[in-house]
Amino acid sequence: MGGAFMQSGTSSFTEFLAAYNPEYLPGRRMAALGRTGGSVPLDLPHGTTIVALTFPGGVLMAGDRRATAGNMIAQRDIEKVFPADEYSVVGIAGTAGIAVEMVKLFQVELEHYEKIEGVELSLDGKANRLATMIRGNLGLAMQGLAVVPLFAGYDLESGEGRIFSYDPVGGQYPEHGFFSVGSGSVFARGALKKLYRSDLDATGAATAAIQALYDAADDDSATGGPDLTRKIYPVVAVVTEEGYRRLPEDEVSVLVHEIVEARYGSPDGPQAPLR
Repeated sequence: MGGAFMQSGTSSFTEFLAAYNPEYLPGRRMAALGRTGGSVPLDLPHGTTIVALTFPGGVLMAGDRRATAGNMIAQRDIEKVFPADEYSVVGIAGTAGIAVEMVKLFQVELEHYEKIEGVELSLDGKANRLATMIRGNLGLAMQGLAVVPLFAGYDLESGEGRIFSYDPVGGQYPEHGFFSVGSGSVFARGALKKLYRSDLDATGAATAAIQALYDAADDDSATGGPDLTRKIYPVVAVVTEEGYRRLPEDEVSVLVHEIVEARYGSPDGPQAPLR
């Protein structure tokens, strides 16, 4: 494989892997199981919910920590928000195992491109590469094992944060202001419609994101709310011109406790003005 790698010359690690060792691609082992007479488990862990919103000079992404398998809680502290590279972040929803594998491959893909070409891929280029990888999972998506990530990053060319959403067949859609994916996304997006402002700072964006995840958990059983007894809080990450930064646990804890305390007096969350 080493000689083939040196001779391939491709800047896409995914294309190289597909040509020489396709069995290592996310989901291929499960597809092979089906071809050899095995069955694909129906109650695989699934991850939800991810939110992202832009603010002046950057973008923020946050995810709850619950994974479900059917009507059971499969994991209480799963991580769904990852750095894609220094200036971008990706969150996962859908079949957790395949999604995590896809994120790891995406990270290698971006690093490989930079090493081969000597320059970093543009934010649009990164978004396109991820769309191609999702499209490669189409066979399993048709069997109900879909991966629907949310991608965001700091655009070094325009100097702003941007968000990209996807559908299960690899369609890519630029989003404006805020967006959410996962089973609780409709409730999270409804909350963000009332809370989002274009002049939020990073702390305000983090507060709005956690409020949105709280509302999603309030109405969607697959979304996990803050677990104060186990000290399990949402993963929150920001990307600015200084790069990717995951908010420390103690910083998120302060915001979570403030929000939960306020909910004792207003269970439905902060009220947006009528005009």
